[in-house]
Amino acid sequence: MNTLRSDFQKGQTLLDYFYYWEKQQPNKVYLRQPQGGRYRDFTWCEVGRQARTLATYLNSLGLPAKSNIGLVSKNCAHWVIADLAILLSGHVSVPFYPTLTASQLQQVLDHSQCQALFVGKLDKWQEMKSGVPKTVPCIDFPPQQPVLGLPDATHAQWEDILARYEPMTDNPQPHSEDLFTIVYTSGTTGNPKGVMMPYKAMISAIDSTKPLMCVDVPDPRFFSYLPLCHVAERNLVEALSLITGGTVYFVESMATFAKNLAAARPTHFLGVPRIWLKFQQTILARMPQRKLDQLLKIPLLSGIVKRELRMALGLNDARLILTGAAPTPVPLIRWFRQLGINIQEAYGMTENLGVVSVMPANTIKDGTVGMLYSGIQVKFDAVTGELMTRSDWTMRGYFREPEMTAAALDSEGWLHTGDVGTLDDEGFLTITGRMKEIYKTTKGEFVAPAQIESGFSENNFVDQICVAVHQLPQPIALIMLSETGLKADKVEVSQSLEETLNSLNPNLHTYQRVKKAVIVKDPWTVDNDMMTPSLKIKRKIIESRYESHLQPWLEREETVIWEG
Repeated sequence: MNTLRSDFQKGQTLLDYFYYWEKQQPNKVYLRQPQGGRYRDFTWCEVGRQARTLATYLNSLGLPAKSNIGLVSKNCAHWVIADLAILLSGHVSVPFYPTLTASQLQQVLDHSQCQALFVGKLDKWQEMKSGVPKTVPCIDFPPQQPVLGLPDATHAQWEDILARYEPMTDNPQPHSEDLFTIVYTSGTTGNPKGVMMPYKAMISAIDSTKPLMCVDVPDPRFFSYLPLCHVAERNLVEALSLITGGTVYFVESMATFAKNLAAARPTHFLGVPRIWLKFQQTILARMPQRKLDQLLKIPLLSGIVKRELRMALGLNDARLILTGAAPTPVPLIRWFRQLGINIQEAYGMTENLGVVSVMPANTIKDGTVGMLYSGIQVKFDAVTGELMTRSDWTMRGYFREPEMTAAALDSEGWLHTGDVGTLDDEGFLTITGRMKEIYKTTKGEFVAPAQIESGFSENNFVDQICVAVHQLPQPIALIMLSETGLKADKVEVSQSLEETLNSLNPNLHTYQRVKKAVIVKDPWTVDNDMMTPSLKIKRKIIESRYESHLQPWLEREETVIWEG
């Protein structure tokens, strides 16, 4: 059992926290890696030994001081160890998404000027590896599932390094102005941008958010499944585990997700909207809504049902349950609340370390993204309503992109977020859309698709939705069905969507009303580039995919259309 030390001082880096736990609880398990139904455990001492040995190796390469070191892998214990090794060696950690194509990997490696690359747990390395310049030395993680294939003779091997080098024994202390990491965005609107974060930004964000992050929970446990290169997962899992001295459980694969989550029983959990929708569908597949409603009305059974459902998901011990990365429909949040799963919505972006606002645990205002963290300032453009933020954890800028930096950061340090929103008299922040996702119809009216899409949130047949507006007289809803929807009768699905439209449209302006609902044939996935690795839809790519069909669909008689 472990709680956060009350004597931790402000201004400590993540390395300072690591040094503390490495010394104070060397034999406690830090990382738990599932492998074929079993777990391989890494204690704080073992993580330190491996990270320090890898740091010795990196220093032996004779790279320039504070070089950028790349890291491409799915989430696993070795990801965290490699990240720590980069920091211990005094270099800059530059993690990449594990779903990149060869050309995308080459683009970010060239742009980031990485001097070396850790290569880890990947599904398609054989297709990706041609994107690595021959001048960039690679270090392979130990073989695991999915494997990289036979060891590459040109790559340094993790286990060989551990056998040949000695772990460094000193505790390097980076300067607060030193660059801690470069976080590349997911590239929803063009090439990814490298967000530069100095150590002082992470220090300030930690000190500001710690009071709200349940850091004193006994035996803190974290579950890692969203990409660790994304700022949200890196904050909630890697950073918070280092701060609390907790244990991180990893997902082995999406096929074992439910099993791994139930085993972890996390005290801290972050779920993106699509995950919460999947959880809801899993529950309703076992217990239809009508039966669930009946049981929840019976006092003696209600508590038992709630507890059993939370335990089945693995969330019965969760003290901090967050959602973010994209808007989570209010009806979905309320649905989970009736089960005793209180989801707190958080808001931020890579450029401000994802730290702007969070819903207070005991003061909930649905439809908002909570209240501002201490230390963040906001204001809104008087004409466009664009939200701007200012804090000590705002990015230094975009790596090698001075023009983009100047466009995002003004001379007074205000970050132009590109989001449109409001702050009410009670201090609650509401995000109403994206500047780049407000489109003009051919009738000359402006429409924000995200606001319309939320109106479909209570329809259990809908998994993902993209409302297309650009160059159309009226919006069209492109819909990917949920597993429930795919199994249901087509007539029932069509009737349900018509009912949703009949309920939604009267509450919208005439020019916002959805004219057609089109059920698309092919799923939207990360692999086909329709979704980001953090499971947000890529609106422009989806609209481009169906562009030639939109006008003909508008001209058809039926309201609900099945593609193909």
